[in-house]
Amino acid sequence: MDSAAAHSTLDESQRAREIAELKQGKTAAMANLVDEGERALAEEYVLPGGEAPAEEANIDIVPEQADEFTCAACFMVRHRSQLAREDGGQKFCSECEG
Repeated sequence: MDSAAAHSTLDESQRAREIAELKQGKTAAMANLVDEGERALAEEYVLPGGEAPAEEANIDIVPEQADEFTCAACFMVRHRSQLAREDGGQKFCSECEG
């Protein structure tokens, strides 16, 4: 085999490797494309703790009732039956003191 034929074979194998690498890159780039149908479905779906649509955000806030207190540790509104202790005007529930 002369040097020209060896050089040609080397170029062809190198070219084949480059083509294979380009195909892999193109496949990876195509994998990042998003189907528009899936996008519309994803926009309608709200994850727990996610932002809810405005029509679902309307809630009535009820002030603390006479038989309730807000725990100074967990900040949950609890019934007076769950009061474990009161210290300096701060009230703590039985779960936090448990």
